[in-house]
Amino acid sequence: MPAEVISIAVLVLVFLIATVTSVHMGALALFAAFVVALTVAGEGTDDVFGGFPGDLFVVLVGVTYLFALARNNGTVDWLVQVAVRAVGGRVALIPWVMFGVTAALTAAGAVVPAAIAIVAPIGLGFAVRYRIDPLLMGLLIINGGSAGGFSPISIFGTITNGVVERNGLEGSPPLLFASSFIFNLLLSVVVFFMFGGRELLGRRRVDGSAPGSAAGGAAGPGTPPASAGGAPTGTPGGSGTRTTTVAKHSVGGGAAVVVEPESIVLDRDRGLTLLAILALGVGVLVFDLNVGLTAISVAVVLSVFSPRSTKGAVDRVAWSTVLLICGIVTYVSLMERMGTIDFLGGSVAAIGVPLLAALLICVIGGAVSAFASTTGILGALIPLAVPFLLAGEVGAVGMIIALAISSSVVDSSPFSTSGALVVANSAPDQRDRVFRRLMQWGMGMIVVAPLVTWGFFVVPGWL
Repeated sequence: MPAEVISIAVLVLVFLIATVTSVHMGALALFAAFVVALTVAGEGTDDVFGGFPGDLFVVLVGVTYLFALARNNGTVDWLVQVAVRAVGGRVALIPWVMFGVTAALTAAGAVVPAAIAIVAPIGLGFAVRYRIDPLLMGLLIINGGSAGGFSPISIFGTITNGVVERNGLEGSPPLLFASSFIFNLLLSVVVFFMFGGRELLGRRRVDGSAPGSAAGGAAGPGTPPASAGGAPTGTPGGSGTRTTTVAKHSVGGGAAVVVEPESIVLDRDRGLTLLAILALGVGVLVFDLNVGLTAISVAVVLSVFSPRSTKGAVDRVAWSTVLLICGIVTYVSLMERMGTIDFLGGSVAAIGVPLLAALLICVIGGAVSAFASTTGILGALIPLAVPFLLAGEVGAVGMIIALAISSSVVDSSPFSTSGALVVANSAPDQRDRVFRRLMQWGMGMIVVAPLVTWGFFVVPGWL
């Protein structure tokens, strides 16, 4: 049996074992990478470590550590308060604000994971405070990143258009950007109504006192309020003005009202934390610094000047998620070195039915990108498709748009950097659920996105 086929079979086995047993999937993937490297790929231990995503590890640890500090001292709560006031208390608009902010950042040239690393912790803090489903918030942030990701000056757009130009293919950068944006916008509308958006439409936030216990199990009088990250007001750096969001329903089943008793003051520690977050954004978006290392750096500096914020912050880093994501990505890196991805692409390109080959290439792009670098997939699969695109049996512009969307929309997978950031920044008691649902959604997108984009952009032959 070819080594490439064995590597695919082992990956399927990893998912199966982790699903039906309590074995941690990340640890199992590292074990599989070690065994396959020694027995099938002919690699050594150093080669396995070479595939470990050190950059992704630092991103996950650095960003979650920084925002753990922000949750400890109430900065996330303050940001929640400001954002909700900016949309006039309309809770349903908050996820769309996050979508727009992320799309604007990536369209302006920010790397998609970098933009999501900045927006996701804040957006998911809003989700906890205002009882918004974290899947709704997380998916709109991820979709926003993908929506702006193919602008002519963005990273994804530049890579895709560059590969098209170098291979002498017909391309349309404006149409690629518009198609990606509209697809992700429509997908976000579906997400909004699938994950509780309808319930948010009548909900507003009102300043005032909270009379009695809240509907839905919120805390009543005398119960220590929780921060956006789940920490009580007694955490270091907290403030007596920090409150929990509670809800009450008007008599007769009227619109839900979210009540926030007291305003949160922007004190010294919160001001320093805002400066740290701003420094992260400027460093990453303007000076193109590494997301993880920049986040770690500003978090360390913040810890020195605001030591009360540090208690328990390291424990809030999503270590289980870090192991999970890094283990899977390490194994997929081994598959790439073994030539499994090229093997799949070459096998599909050899199919004699052009439309079927186009669909399968989009599916492969989505499946691999769900576990690996979208940037790398865009740079690798388009050249693999060049021979049959040059034959003229499939429209090059439509095929490239379909492949680009299929390979980027699966960033919602928890095994991609974007999805992993959403899982890591979810409330601890929600992480398992968010991980499972994002995995289901991401795996669904591997099938749905290629079918939809192939059916609209490729089959009609109008591009």
